[in-house]
Amino acid sequence: MLSAKENEALLELLHEQVVPAIGCTEPMAVALCVARATELLNAKISKDDQRVVPEKIHLKLSANILKNAMGVGIPGTGGMIGLPIAVAMGAIGGKSCLGLEVLRDCTPDVLDAAKQYITENRIEIKLEDKDNDKLFIHGVVEAGGIEAEATIKGSHTHFVEATETASSARECSPCDELKCLTLRKVYDFATSMPIADLEFILEAKRLNEAAAEEGLRENYGHQLGKTMCSPLGRGIMGDSIFAKVLSVTSCACDARMAGAMIPVMSNSGSGNQGICATMPVVVFARENHNTEHELIRALTLSHLTAIYIKQSLGCLSALCGCVVASTGSSVGITYLMGGTYEQISHSVKNMIANLTGMICDGAKPSCALKLTTGVSTAVMSAMLAIQHKYVTSAEGIIEDDVDRSIHNLTSIGSKGMDETDRFVLDIMTHKS
Repeated sequence: MLSAKENEALLELLHEQVVPAIGCTEPMAVALCVARATELLNAKISKDDQRVVPEKIHLKLSANILKNAMGVGIPGTGGMIGLPIAVAMGAIGGKSCLGLEVLRDCTPDVLDAAKQYITENRIEIKLEDKDNDKLFIHGVVEAGGIEAEATIKGSHTHFVEATETASSARECSPCDELKCLTLRKVYDFATSMPIADLEFILEAKRLNEAAAEEGLRENYGHQLGKTMCSPLGRGIMGDSIFAKVLSVTSCACDARMAGAMIPVMSNSGSGNQGICATMPVVVFARENHNTEHELIRALTLSHLTAIYIKQSLGCLSALCGCVVASTGSSVGITYLMGGTYEQISHSVKNMIANLTGMICDGAKPSCALKLTTGVSTAVMSAMLAIQHKYVTSAEGIIEDDVDRSIHNLTSIGSKGMDETDRFVLDIMTHKS
C-alpha cells in the first residue's frame, strides 16, 4: 500500500509533468527563455508599457536542445522551421507566463516583425561547452547598452539563477517521496486513487483528440495519419482497432511536428510523448467499449509509467522518447484488456526487448513514423502480455524484475548511448 505522502507526491508529479504545450517543446523552451530575458530587460529600461525588443540575442544551448530544435515546424509561422524564428517571436511577442504555450498570443504582426528581425542577423546561437546538463538554455538579450539574461536547466520550464550549479539544479521530479518509485507503486496509485482525483487526465484526451482531428483535416508533415485513413491505407491495413490506434496517433503527431497552432497535452516535457501516452489508450478504450472510469485509470497508468521511466532516463537523451511513451500506452492498453499487474509487467518487458536502441535524431515531421512504430509495438506487446507471453530474463537485457529491466533500458539511453548522441548531432550539423 502507498502512504498518503506517496499518493500526494504522485498526484503532484502527474500535475507537473502532464501539461499543455504548443509546438515542439525544445524550440518553445528556447522561446520561453528569450521571452523571460526580454521581460527582464524591459523591466530595467522601459518607462511605459511599450515592449522594448532586444537589439541582440545571444544563446548558448546544450546539444540535445539544438538537435531537437533544428528541423521542426514553429507554430503560427505558416510552416517555418528552426530556432531563429522561434527566438525572434519569443523576443517580440512571447509571454513567459504562458510556459510552453509561450507563443500562443503571437499575432501576424509579430510574425512579420520576427521575419524581419532574423534577416538582420541579430541572433547568435552557440553550443554550450561548459555545462553538462542535456537540457540547458542560456539567453542574453541587450538593448541600449543594457543586458538581461535567463537560464533554463533540468526541465523545459525550470528557470535557474546564473550561479546555480548542475548539481543543485532541479531534476525532472522535485519529490523526495518518489526516489524509490517502482512500477508496482505506479500501478497501485493508478488503480486505487479516487476517480475524482484523477479526472483531470481527461484533459489530455480532449486536447490530443483535437490535435488528431486537425491532423486529419489539413495536410501536415508527411501526412502519415491521413495516409492510413485514405483508401490506400484502409485497403492495406483495414479498419481494425490496430489501424485506428496507429492512424489517430499519427494524425496528432503530423499536426504538431509541422507547427500547427494547437495545444497538445505533453508528458515529461514532450508533446509527442504526451500524444503517444494518450491516443492509443483513448482509441483502444473507445473501440473496446471500456467505461470512462477504466479509461481514466488506464490514462493515469500510461502517463505515470512514462514519467517513471523518464525519471531515470532524463528529460532529453539519445533514446527516442516514443520508446518511453509507447511503453506507457502498452501498459494502459493491457489494463483495458483486463490485465493484472503481472501481465502489465510482461507488456513492459516486451516493449523493452523490442524498442531499446531507437535513436533520437531530433524533432521533425518524420517523428510520426517513430511514434507509429512505438505504438504498433505497444499493441503487440499488450496482446502477448494478456496471454502471459513475454520476453524472459534468458533474453538480452531483460531481467526477472521489471524495474531492473526498466533501469537497464534507461542506463543504455542515458549513459551507453552518449557517444551515439554526439555522433548523431555531428551528422546533423555537417550534412552537405
